[in-house]
Amino acid sequence: MKTIVNTDKAPAAIGPYSQAIKAGGLLFISGQLPVNPADGTIPAKVEDQAKQSLENVAAILQATGLSTEDVVKTTVFIKDMNDFAAINAVYAQYFTKDFPARACVEVARLPKDALVEVEAIALCKAE
Repeated sequence: MKTIVNTDKAPAAIGPYSQAIKAGGLLFISGQLPVNPADGTIPAKVEDQAKQSLENVAAILQATGLSTEDVVKTTVFIKDMNDFAAINAVYAQYFTKDFPARACVEVARLPKDALVEVEAIALCKAE
């Protein structure tokens, strides 16, 4: 069984996908662009984009009663690997111990010409 997760505290999907799917004791969070859900804007600076993307991930986690401590895997997509250190510094504010596994990949282009996108998998609490 799967459950669709949707919250207005994170930006709506821009295509035929869900913000997140809860299935098999895991929460699969779709890639979160740095879109402010309140007004649809994207910050200019890469650090601010990383923060907004992670805020969107956190909002989806919160909507299901989870937090960043429940995340077991993330994938970070970045436009320029030269921004790795700046993005990593922001990332470290959200994941402070028992770090999740992670991949970080430079990509040619992201939707809405964003500089960063973050997806995550979290372990759901027993119900």
